[in-house]
Amino acid sequence: MHLSDFDFDLPEHLIATRPAVPRTSAKLLVATPEAITDSHVYDITAFLRPGDRLVLNDTKVIPARLSGHRHRDTAQGPQQAKIEVTLLEPRAGGQWGALIKPLKKVQEGEEIVFAEGFSARLIEKVDGQGVVQFDLEGEDFDAALQAAGAMPLPPYIAAKRAADEQDKTDYQTVFAKHSGAVAAPTASLHFDDALLKTLAEMGVTFSHVTLHVGAGTFLPVKVEDVTTHKMHAEWGRVDDKAAAEIAATKAAGGRVIPVGTTALRLIESAARDGGIAPWEGETDIFIYPGFRFQVADALMTNFHLPKSTLMMLVSALMGQDRMREIYAHAIAHKYRFFSYGDSSLLIP
Repeated sequence: MHLSDFDFDLPEHLIATRPAVPRTSAKLLVATPEAITDSHVYDITAFLRPGDRLVLNDTKVIPARLSGHRHRDTAQGPQQAKIEVTLLEPRAGGQWGALIKPLKKVQEGEEIVFAEGFSARLIEKVDGQGVVQFDLEGEDFDAALQAAGAMPLPPYIAAKRAADEQDKTDYQTVFAKHSGAVAAPTASLHFDDALLKTLAEMGVTFSHVTLHVGAGTFLPVKVEDVTTHKMHAEWGRVDDKAAAEIAATKAAGGRVIPVGTTALRLIESAARDGGIAPWEGETDIFIYPGFRFQVADALMTNFHLPKSTLMMLVSALMGQDRMREIYAHAIAHKYRFFSYGDSSLLIP
């Protein structure tokens, strides 16, 4: 299975840099093995039915991009250097793995000051990244980060424009609860409270799971034989309640539909012999064609990067040839791609 099997030409103008307003007005491509239907997210009620269960990732994106200074007293007097820090994942003891630019300007043990009363010390350098220890924790850390940080927009948006205050709302789901992600579960960005209420009233149910999306979700696949690719690990949890709800829906003949590839990867990580059990830990599950799905019956997801692991995941669900047809249709009909783009409902 070759990397080139998952490549396609995407016109630059179809890459969305802002979301649809309102959220639910984004276009929705609904695909089955036989048909492709063009719709909108606000009409998803036409394609779901009572007894379906949507699985939602309630991770909360932190404003993980920080700009600060490193200060030194030298023989020539006080000196400072501007340092950019992007948090990647939480570590034990309140430490964080981080991208630091320029890393060579900071020595282990030195402090980077982001705002008055908010700083971090570089603990060590590992594989071109840093491990930092902040001077605040808990709610104090969350508040300081909210004030000083910027949203970590995906590289393909950040290359076109800087993050701003609007992104703190736009790049967060309405049901975000547990802080820790540095990328949003973007399919979920299309829901607002009114649509969730409408779905509940028609008999669609919801389960919340947590997978903290890491920056590794944007890492390119560098091997030509995709089966040899090593996935990044991300922390996730399917609690007792969610596992029981999902199992009950399966037993009753309802469809389990994760919203986003993160929710899908998590529930398949928790799969056991055709069912699901409570689960917590690091998952590096890699889903590509040939994978046997045990829990997910369909998937709501945005449109993904060429040659990405997410392109491989949707191809595993729908088949490679079918996904090529779906993406050709999406491009021809000017669907907007990637994190702030339009969405799809894939029903194998």
